[in-house]
Amino acid sequence: QVQLVESGGGLVQSGGSLRLSCAVSGGALLPNIMAWFRQPPGKERELVVAMRWSPSATDYADSVKGRFTISRDDTTNTLSLQMSNLKPEDTAVYYCAARRFPVLSRTSSSYQYWGQGTQVTVSS
Repeated sequence: QVQLVESGGGLVQSGGSLRLSCAVSGGALLPNIMAWFRQPPGKERELVVAMRWSPSATDYADSVKGRFTISRDDTTNTLSLQMSNLKPEDTAVYYCAARRFPVLSRTSSSYQYWGQGTQVTVSS
């Protein structure tokens, strides 16, 4: 059973940066499809970025392209999200997720494994 634990959230001013991490355990290898989702206050959960390790592919939400970067480190079993030039509209609970089926997906219900979430708050 894959287990995901996020860390790195916090309060940051508009224009600032944060790096989120997701520690992955419970499997011999990191899942091929992993993603970051977010849920703003009063809104539905939405995809931030999904990554397929092999063959390599990423799918970023238009709202974060050029500002956010996903990466993974198989030596430490960690998925990361580097967030730069943060805006107040980036305020949300951010979730790490993994999917068994090896196809990128923007649909949260297609991901079987979830972390508990970490709060990111961007002040104006």
